[in-house]
Amino acid sequence: MTENNILGVVLAGGKSKRFGEDKTKAKFNNKTLLEHTLDKIKSKFNKIIIVSNNKYLKDYTTISDCIEGQLGPLVGVLSAMKWVKKNNYPYEWVATFPCDTPFFNITIIDKFIEASKDKDSLLYFAKSNKKRHNIFGLWSLELIEILEKDIVKKNHRKVEDWANKIGVKTINVNYNEIDPFFNINTKEELAEAEKILIKYRNDRI
Repeated sequence: MTENNILGVVLAGGKSKRFGEDKTKAKFNNKTLLEHTLDKIKSKFNKIIIVSNNKYLKDYTTISDCIEGQLGPLVGVLSAMKWVKKNNYPYEWVATFPCDTPFFNITIIDKFIEASKDKDSLLYFAKSNKKRHNIFGLWSLELIEILEKDIVKKNHRKVEDWANKIGVKTINVNYNEIDPFFNINTKEELAEAEKILIKYRNDRI
């Protein structure tokens, strides 16, 4: 199933300071972390782009941040929105995913699709066990002007703060044992993910 009004976006523009090198290229279960995310979501969208200042895979469109300086995920989201507008694509939403969270379940995408049809908010984030996951987001293109203004003129950088300012609805994802939102920021966490992999079963891992 693909949804024509939602653009899939992988945010891969982080500096990977804690990892010590570009973690998107780190191998996990014989694939890079970036490939894990792309392989999971590719069946759900008719178009996926990667937001990064590095070029990765020839089969996917990669765009750079629209504002130089690696200023964080908000700029990545704005870059995706501006790319949609520049190319006159009919997408009404962008769905964002991190490149360092290999265990997430793709059912969150079905929930994003449902939310895009309900249209009772302009912004949705995934949530599990009382924790909000701000990079797993569904963002309406109607937010583009206020997002750009807040980034450029008001120096907003933190997704958490900006979302609270705008207003955001959460989509709950339940789990009992292994956290599907376990993310990898360090090589120690990559090693921990290898241990998790032994006992974790996922439909797209």
